[in-house]
Amino acid sequence: MKILGRSIGRFAVRPGAHSTGRVSGWHISHLPFSRLLGKTVYMTEPAVNRLRALLDPMPASMDTSHGYLDLLEARHEVPDTITQRLMRSSVVPVIYERAWRPLLGRLAKGLTGPSMAGERQYVRGQLRLKPGHTVLDLACGPGNFTRDLAGAVRPGGLVVGVDASPTMLARAIADTLDHPEVGYLRGDAERLPFADASFDAVCCFAALHMFGDPWAALDHMIRVLRPGGRIALLVSHRPESGLGAAIGSAIGTASGQRMFGQNEIHDALAQRGLTDIRQYITGFAQFLSASKA
Repeated sequence: MKILGRSIGRFAVRPGAHSTGRVSGWHISHLPFSRLLGKTVYMTEPAVNRLRALLDPMPASMDTSHGYLDLLEARHEVPDTITQRLMRSSVVPVIYERAWRPLLGRLAKGLTGPSMAGERQYVRGQLRLKPGHTVLDLACGPGNFTRDLAGAVRPGGLVVGVDASPTMLARAIADTLDHPEVGYLRGDAERLPFADASFDAVCCFAALHMFGDPWAALDHMIRVLRPGGRIALLVSHRPESGLGAAIGSAIGTASGQRMFGQNEIHDALAQRGLTDIRQYITGFAQFLSASKA
């Protein structure tokens, strides 16, 4: 990245540079990747081509003018819940990593649940990542997990962060300039645009319960996972009885998100042929991981 005459990594920044951000064909030396602080960021052809090679079907053209590959229409419909409105706002992406996610996570996981650092350690361990692996981080938000996963697949790996929120992805791009093994895509979690068996590992943390059709999203995550690959999930948990059940139902009603029962996701993974299923429940949250046969 070139900033005030200095080169850093594989990106280049040119003050005042202009581009349409439309990409077509394969003969591109640099692709416009984002406008940050009045500068246009470029990403080299190999990194973009690696991400493009995972797509199926291959779009004739795609928009990169906002810093990520955008495969959604401007007015893409998502569930109109308070949680989804907040995810699309301009405020939450700014405070998400330092305040929003840690605070809500602690409330959901309880005092004995893992910290944010503990969550990231859990993901890396359960996915069993190695250098050169290709990883999908679905509902990546501002990319805090995406960037952490990138460190586990160097050298030669690729982590693809997918989200539907333009404001979340804008923040992710701004914080990921020194991670050339990371690429971002705006896409639909319930209709993932990737070829079958594209990824060695899939991560989807604190998001499945917000999707309009979580089962379609789960089917697509498993479809794009390679045989032998691992999936790691953090989803909501609704206690079966007592005060916890009442509180869990109230949380779901107020937020518009689904509160999964103790066995729902575990059984869904088993019914889809996954093995080595591991589950850890803490408070109103549950962590699961599994292998694809």
